[in-house]
Amino acid sequence: MSLVSLSLTLLPIFIILCMLIVWKKPADVSGVVGWLAISVVAMMAFQTTIEVILRSTAAGFIRSFSVSLIVAMSLLQMAYMEKTGALKRIIIFIKTIARENRAVQIMMINIGFGTLMVAVGATPVSLLPPILIAMGYSTYVAIALPAIGYDALCTYALLGAPIVVFVDVANSFLGKGNEISLSQAGMVFFMFLPIVSTLIGICMLWIVGRWTALKEGWLPCLITGAVIGLVSYVTNRYDNLVVLTGILCGLAVIVAMIAYLKITGRKLIDKSQLTKEELAYEASYPLWRALSPWLILVLLILALNVPKDIFNYLYRELRLPINGLTANGAPLETRALWQAYTWIFASILLSIPFIRPSRVQIKNSIDVWVKRAPRPVFSAAIFFAIGEIMNMSGFSMATKTFAVPSMVKVLADYSAQFFSGAYGAVVTFIGLFGGFITGSEASTIAMFGKYAMTTAKNLNMDTHGLILIMAGLAFGGGLASVISPAKLQNAAASIDKLGAENEVIRTAFVFSILLTLVTSLFLLLFLSLS
Repeated sequence: MSLVSLSLTLLPIFIILCMLIVWKKPADVSGVVGWLAISVVAMMAFQTTIEVILRSTAAGFIRSFSVSLIVAMSLLQMAYMEKTGALKRIIIFIKTIARENRAVQIMMINIGFGTLMVAVGATPVSLLPPILIAMGYSTYVAIALPAIGYDALCTYALLGAPIVVFVDVANSFLGKGNEISLSQAGMVFFMFLPIVSTLIGICMLWIVGRWTALKEGWLPCLITGAVIGLVSYVTNRYDNLVVLTGILCGLAVIVAMIAYLKITGRKLIDKSQLTKEELAYEASYPLWRALSPWLILVLLILALNVPKDIFNYLYRELRLPINGLTANGAPLETRALWQAYTWIFASILLSIPFIRPSRVQIKNSIDVWVKRAPRPVFSAAIFFAIGEIMNMSGFSMATKTFAVPSMVKVLADYSAQFFSGAYGAVVTFIGLFGGFITGSEASTIAMFGKYAMTTAKNLNMDTHGLILIMAGLAFGGGLASVISPAKLQNAAASIDKLGAENEVIRTAFVFSILLTLVTSLFLLLFLSLS
């Protein structure tokens, strides 16, 4: 092991960072360049054959299905709801909520509804900014709040895709007989949720109105954090409820804020600001009909996960593996009939009798989807491929062993040596960095998960310590949402204010560092108690 190996390992990551920051290239283009760079380094410096690289790339793409195919189906669902007018009806409804209490409105819409939306596969950074503008918020606030609101529960986005990836990566590292369950991982993530959720609420209030907003909104903020803590404690104790955490926490926050409004004597619905056109549209399009794709999806996910027998069969028994593709011969378990992408697509089909789309609307939905989906789907997949190449670099197909230490091993050995006992304080920042360059918590886990666990193992941590370290990495990746260029640009584009995200990212950067620092301190505390 030498500094040359370390430098060459870090070179592709540095190239990706330059592509994003210096040359301002999109994530998919940066990912392709990063893949090429890491492939060349793997071949030239780590004795990796083209066959191993191609197998690892294919395996990475398949491992990404729990994220990339959910992105694909979610974008199809959003295009369908947009072109059939369902999304317009939902936006009109949200504009009427809690107009007399901005703190409650912020908690309900950006944390409650935002978390619920991202949990079922919708995109708050696309949907919420136009609504917030219509409700009287500034451009700056309308871009910032949707990007930060769901960050604490980002692990449970896309029906728990990141935590599913987390468990798969952890179990591939731990090996048979040492696997962890969804609930074991969930109970580690749960420990961070109440405090980070509360701090995110405080950040949002500060963005909206500084000390005045904090003075008026501290109680709804504390209630929101407490509700998320309580609900997530229950859901993360049971394997079959873990992936429902985002949905149930989002719903619980909405219910709690409704109760708060009722107790304080404030209106929940105020239609006084709706235009005549909006009132007419509201009267002609029932809300339940507009919500039917999401309602059906939530019911399907509940039906598949709450009954333990069904969950155990689909998740534990019907794994539907793909064999013979990976370099080391390990099967790639798809669980295609349990994964959310199957049921997002099913919810679209099942909602057709309620939405009653015309042929033109269906065609327009597909056309928009074909235009929007390929690049985000590819972006989600390419970083899984990069992570897989890093993990398998140096592997020999002939001997089925590593001829030289892999890139992950090199990084982990140097990290353990350099950071030593302070690694718990820096791993969340590594996750923040990973989330920034990949734009996704799940991609961060796929790219850096084995590295984090290998480093923890080098530091002689037990299994619980390894999971804590990897959770810190993942949480940092989730907190990166608020500084992700792609997400902030998406939010700005949705209100035709491209360029305004540059002002937001300066403030968001400070908040992301503070939130990551707090997460690091709690991680150190949990490690000391484990």
